[in-house]
Amino acid sequence: MEAAACLQYKAPRVVVSPNRCVMMNRSLNMVIVKRRSSYSVVRCSGGGGGGIGIGDLVGGDLVKLDLGRWLSDVEEHKALAIYSPHEGGYEGRYLNRLRYQGYYFLDLSARGLGDPETTLTEIHPVCPAHVGKQPIARWYFPPEVDYRLSLLPPNAKGLVVWIIEAKVLSKSELQFLALLPTLRPKVRVIAECGNWRKFMWKPLKEIAALTGNEDA
Repeated sequence: MEAAACLQYKAPRVVVSPNRCVMMNRSLNMVIVKRRSSYSVVRCSGGGGGGIGIGDLVGGDLVKLDLGRWLSDVEEHKALAIYSPHEGGYEGRYLNRLRYQGYYFLDLSARGLGDPETTLTEIHPVCPAHVGKQPIARWYFPPEVDYRLSLLPPNAKGLVVWIIEAKVLSKSELQFLALLPTLRPKVRVIAECGNWRKFMWKPLKEIAALTGNEDA
């Protein structure tokens, strides 16, 4: 129905290629892409009166003008809490930009992480699962962060500890993660603390309520 309405109102047509053209209708806030024998309706972002933007024709995930600010904030704050859209995929663009800068990654899940201070910076015990017949064993593992730092090549810029599902961590655990770059200067921390309509980030010290105690 919307495609028929757009054609009825004689929307302006922009020819992109011999087999594809784009018909835009600002009143209906949508774009109709015509291929050889089919139509596809694309809703435009911007709401009523916002018109059609470059992100509607190219792809909103391809137009990101905040990557420079992302890199500067990572270097300035060293620990960030990020909030990504529910559909996912956007955080990969920011991860790759850090990878291009020379960072290596340690991907962890907050679920089952245990005590972050013990797991990341101390020798910690791990009890493997058993089926009831073997004796309960305890294995000791080296500190995750120190072990990965020892394996970094000489030309590496640093190690990024990327923690998913960090919203399940307590405030004290987030406070330690915010202070981890102070204990290990070559470490940066990115914690996925929730979701939002667009990709955004804040200093992890603000989320962990450490900003008021910095000068104390």
